[in-house]
Amino acid sequence: MTQTNSIKLAIAGATGRMGKVLIEAAHNHPQIQLIAASVRPGSSLTGADAGELAGIGKLGVTLVDDLSQSDFDVLVDFTSPESCLELLSWCAAHNKAMVIGTTGFSDEQLQALEQHAQNTKVVFAPNMSVGVNLMWKLLEVASEVIGEQCDIEIQETHHRFKKDAPSGTALKMGEVIAAKLGRNLADVAIYGREGMTGERDPNTIGFATTRAGDVIGDHTALFADIGERLEITHKSSSRMTYANGAMRASVWLVNQPNGLYDMQQVLGLNTEK
Repeated sequence: MTQTNSIKLAIAGATGRMGKVLIEAAHNHPQIQLIAASVRPGSSLTGADAGELAGIGKLGVTLVDDLSQSDFDVLVDFTSPESCLELLSWCAAHNKAMVIGTTGFSDEQLQALEQHAQNTKVVFAPNMSVGVNLMWKLLEVASEVIGEQCDIEIQETHHRFKKDAPSGTALKMGEVIAAKLGRNLADVAIYGREGMTGERDPNTIGFATTRAGDVIGDHTALFADIGERLEITHKSSSRMTYANGAMRASVWLVNQPNGLYDMQQVLGLNTEK
């Protein structure tokens, strides 16, 4: 691996909404050298310049449809679970680190991800925003202090193009709260209400999902008691916050031993592995 003043980075899914922002973030980071960005096999954009695709001018980085010929240190992936796992399998076999912001994994796919991570370095987080990861820490505090006496609801809004629901960030919020309260999210989560539902079970954690327009990502955890309520909210106005978090994770990851990490560890909010 190279030293942290010259990390060679590759980006998967360069033509996606996040891919273009990741290219810009990598180009702007003083410790990162973008050396490769990938497109789908057979794409008409193969051979084009990554910077021109991202709208930031020519970078001299050619778009490729096969990353196996690129000598990178870290691969950043915000694509799909299927594509991500295929690339992770290759990275694990060739000692390449990987930063994963992809969401929508099934339980079986998560198990495969964990197995591959035993053979290389991986940061996996459903949200790489510094603010969101700080929010998760605040949720732990709120859950410990008032969680037992409050009704807890999680509300999230994303753009019309998002394919998974609830968002990975919202699910992580639920997992953080449930874990602090000694509950299993799978047993207490309510993902929709309709008709005569009866009185609310105080142990449940409700989820409400909205898909509309071009909203980058809004998340709120509501802790409601009789007479007062606490809302912990994070709103994203740009995908750059996720991209910058991925760059921060990439710089941190190259100096770690093999294993599976999250953004809490990257930011020093959780030192446990």
